[in-house]
Amino acid sequence: MARHSVLVTFDSMKYPNSGFFSFGKSLGDGLLKLNNNQFDLSFYVHKRSIHIFDPEPKLVYLSKLHKIFFPGRNNYELFHFTDQYCRLKPQKVNGKRILTIHDLNPIHEKFKPKHKIDAYLKKLKGYIAVCDRIVAISNFVATDILNYFPEAEGKIKVIYNGADNLTLPDGHEPVYRPRKPFLFTIGIVASKKNFHVLPALLQGNDMELVIAGIETPYKNKIIEEAKKYGCEDRVIITGPVSEADKAWYYKNCEALVFPSIAEGFGLPVIEAMHFGKPVFLSKYTSLPEIGGDKAYYFDNFEPEHMQTVLSAGLDDFKKNNRSVELMAYAEQFNWDHTAKEYLALYHECLGDTK
Repeated sequence: MARHSVLVTFDSMKYPNSGFFSFGKSLGDGLLKLNNNQFDLSFYVHKRSIHIFDPEPKLVYLSKLHKIFFPGRNNYELFHFTDQYCRLKPQKVNGKRILTIHDLNPIHEKFKPKHKIDAYLKKLKGYIAVCDRIVAISNFVATDILNYFPEAEGKIKVIYNGADNLTLPDGHEPVYRPRKPFLFTIGIVASKKNFHVLPALLQGNDMELVIAGIETPYKNKIIEEAKKYGCEDRVIITGPVSEADKAWYYKNCEALVFPSIAEGFGLPVIEAMHFGKPVFLSKYTSLPEIGGDKAYYFDNFEPEHMQTVLSAGLDDFKKNNRSVELMAYAEQFNWDHTAKEYLALYHECLGDTK
């Protein structure tokens, strides 16, 4: 029996330190590992991205001309667009179509002008209209989609992202090694991550705060807050870090502090739990869903409240030795399970009885 041909788009894997790169690498490897000749898989990728899929798949390279015409539009029975910023547009291909939507963050961030948000929603509406199935990476995102696109009713399936269980190489030392006990957070250093509220957590203690991620001008706002609390020498913004450095920071930190106001999933939450570390989160968007009752939450970002939540949470964590339950909770988010769900959805979308 001939295998169904499937093109999976990973054209957002352009920058190695981005969330879409991590998502694409992990999902791509998972699909290749578990495919077992179920499908004839090809991956659509950017020429300048780093391709480290294992094993090496069939690759189709992005071209700017594909905005106008995609020569392979009839070559595949199913197209999976793995994010809503896809360069290859669903309208440019023939065959079954699946679209993964990671978030509607532009709406929640509230930083973009209305005409840009409206343009974003109009474009997404067009994608949803021509796709056979829509995947949301959390129930929060699924609800968001239905709020703005009720016509998606009946098309949506929730498939949680996996989380890599990072390993720390023996003897590894990070580029920056904190000199004191420290809090850790990671993500693009941009306003949606809300990192500027974190320096207040260093008031009244001797801890450091390590922030890892691609830097933007928002970094200056964090530094201003650190100066306000007299702790600028204890706030370290490292820039992007290696996987080994990231693992070191998770393993050695006192806690992950993640006050983001716009998350479709929130991968650092699960990565930190893999190391048995307490996590302190905002109550915005998907974070309460992903953290569940295993996380501690900031009800607001007033310094005194955040300090109280952190202090009480650390006391509770140590008193009740919660590391083991956090690690067990994190195990349910794994890429093998995620890849199996996507492969099953491919079969379903193609009308297979498998």
